[in-house]
Amino acid sequence: MTEPSIFTRILGGDIPGEIIAETDRLFAIRDIAPQAPVHLLVIPKTEQYRDVTELAAGDPALLAELTAFAKDLAAEHSDGDFRLIFNIGANAGQTVFHVHAHILAGGLTEKSVGA
Repeated sequence: MTEPSIFTRILGGDIPGEIIAETDRLFAIRDIAPQAPVHLLVIPKTEQYRDVTELAAGDPALLAELTAFAKDLAAEHSDGDFRLIFNIGANAGQTVFHVHAHILAGGLTEKSVGA
């Protein structure tokens, strides 16, 4: 049996973490090492999917909910413009293998994040 992910542990209250928004199937937290003025994580409550490709194949409706939730969060926490990033695999920077999306917003420029 594998250990629960850090996200599952935050959701369960086992480790500290401020849940800033939540639905029946998703929750959002602030990234602990922000890369932009607004850097939020949107996370499915299920650990069933390791990355976005598994989520898209296994539950496309949940992926659609995730992107809509991200849009709402970006509107609430910034001006509505945002980048939505999924890291897939260790070589691409994924460190937690529980699918999650990064919302980056708030004063991003082409120079600071690339085109």
